[in-house]
Amino acid sequence: MANQTNENIDFKEAAKAYFKSVKLEWGKITWPGKQQVIVETVYVIIITAIFTIGVLALDTIFDLIFKAMHLK
Repeated sequence: MANQTNENIDFKEAAKAYFKSVKLEWGKITWPGKQQVIVETVYVIIITAIFTIGVLALDTIFDLIFKAMHLK
């Protein structure tokens, strides 16, 4: 039973140390400004749209090719 108590104490101390270090690291984070978040979000939307249109174009081209091959 004493061994189990020591394990509980070790776990509690380790958990406390972990959360202290998390709190310390959290304070070091530099968050981006609102304008940067907006600009990067627009970039992501544009790039995603471009890739989506590209995949749609390739899908349409291959669909036409396979339909043409099937008809011959």
